[in-house]
Amino acid sequence: MPQISGKIHELTVGQVAARSGAAVSALHFYEAKGLISSRRTSGNQRRYSRDTLRRVAFVRAAQRVGIPLATIREALAELPEERTPTREDWARLSEVWRSELDARIEQLNRLRDHLTDCIGCGCLSLDTCVLSNPDDVFGQRQDGSRLMVGRRGGSGPAAS
Repeated sequence: MPQISGKIHELTVGQVAARSGAAVSALHFYEAKGLISSRRTSGNQRRYSRDTLRRVAFVRAAQRVGIPLATIREALAELPEERTPTREDWARLSEVWRSELDARIEQLNRLRDHLTDCIGCGCLSLDTCVLSNPDDVFGQRQDGSRLMVGRRGGSGPAAS
C-alpha cells in the first residue's frame, strides 16, 4: 500500500483509490451521490482532503452489510464537514442500522422457507402463494379473481 506523506493534506483520486482499495470510478460515483467531496484545481483536477479516506472506508463497510447508499449519505450528512467518522459515530449509526438489517434477515429467512413450498406446488396462486401474494395483499383489496378486458389497437378483447 503506498504511503502518503503526513505533509500532504490533499490527495489525488489515484492516491485515494490506492489507499482505500476503491476503484477510481467508484470514487467518482460516491462523489456524484454526495458521499464524498473534492475541490477542483485550476487545471480541473480533483483533490480530496485526507478525511476522505475514512469516509470511503465508512461507506464501503456500510455497503458490505447491505446499507443503501441513500441511508449512508443521510448518516454522513449528520457529521460535521471536514471531520472523519469516528468509532463512536459508527457505533451509533450501526445500532440504528441493526434493526433494519434484522428485519431484512427475517424477511429473507421467510422467503427462503417458503421457496421450497412454492416450487413444490408450482401454482403461484394469488390466493395462497406467499411469494406472489405475501400476506394476501390482493385478497384485502377485493374478493375473487378479476379478468381484465381491454382493447388492443381497436381489435377484439384481450384478457390479461
